[in-house]
Amino acid sequence: MTAFFIGDVALDEYYTADRWPGRADKGMVTEMPAEAGGSIANAAVVHAALGGATEFISLLNDGPLSRRLIADLRANNVGVAHMLTDPAIPESRNLIFLVDGEHIVLTVEMGQQPMWLPAATLAALRAPGFLYTTLYRARRLHCRIGGEVLAQARLLADLREHGRRMIFDLDVGGCSAEDLPYLSGAEAVIFNQVGFRTAFGHDDLSLIGDWMRAARISWVVRTLASDGAEASNGEAILRTRGYPVEVVDVTGAGDTFGGTLTWCLSRGQAFAEALDFAVAAASRSVTIHGPRGGKARLEQVCAWRDAARPAVSGAMAAHPV
Repeated sequence: MTAFFIGDVALDEYYTADRWPGRADKGMVTEMPAEAGGSIANAAVVHAALGGATEFISLLNDGPLSRRLIADLRANNVGVAHMLTDPAIPESRNLIFLVDGEHIVLTVEMGQQPMWLPAATLAALRAPGFLYTTLYRARRLHCRIGGEVLAQARLLADLREHGRRMIFDLDVGGCSAEDLPYLSGAEAVIFNQVGFRTAFGHDDLSLIGDWMRAARISWVVRTLASDGAEASNGEAILRTRGYPVEVVDVTGAGDTFGGTLTWCLSRGQAFAEALDFAVAAASRSVTIHGPRGGKARLEQVCAWRDAARPAVSGAMAAHPV
């Protein structure tokens, strides 16, 4: 089954700094080589590297940078047959500043233009498989079919009825009550710590069971940076510890987690097993510079995880749950 990833692809322009300047302040940065990135594109590349059949959809202009980004996706075995073009939109770029082991990302505003999917794309999306996307993109999806317009939450509902299983990456943005029609029936909704707190106003995963059942969401995942991740199905909570590593670049760690989780679930793995492997892949990714440090073959992630497990086991013995 082919997994579709609908979202951003961009040129990531890297800079390092000793500190992040405050309001009305100044600072110096050091420029580093730019790399192809974009959150959802990163996840798609990770999924493809693991061996998953992968298609990517975004809306770009028709300039040289866009052609470069599309060529890079092809080179990473990501299908681009369903890409969309609007010559009026800006170049797709992210400015990434690495400061004290963390990153600050500034994204060039691309606008809210509708993403009109051709009938052939809708037909491909109506096949069983996973769809990994964001609320920002889901709100923009439209398609004309049979004399009517399918759009936004109604379009997602149509895809679910045809066997397409949704995974939402909500990252730092969280969600609100107005977003529930989009999230309804999702296989998994992924937050980081900031996004979870934004959505619910607290940090307790055990308190959202009623919300999950009302929205018919199978799993909510909260990534915990170096502490790993936890997930709830509305009843039980799974927890997976992170791996003690020397951090080089955290850019793309969440994307690695999401792409790997999608690949694991596509293979029919139990959610606990998928969560464990996704945390291992994300932990490995932060030891490598670049937005696609998580790109790796299955055997590479397995070898890294197996070598790192003794350190995790020692930490668990010292700090039992």
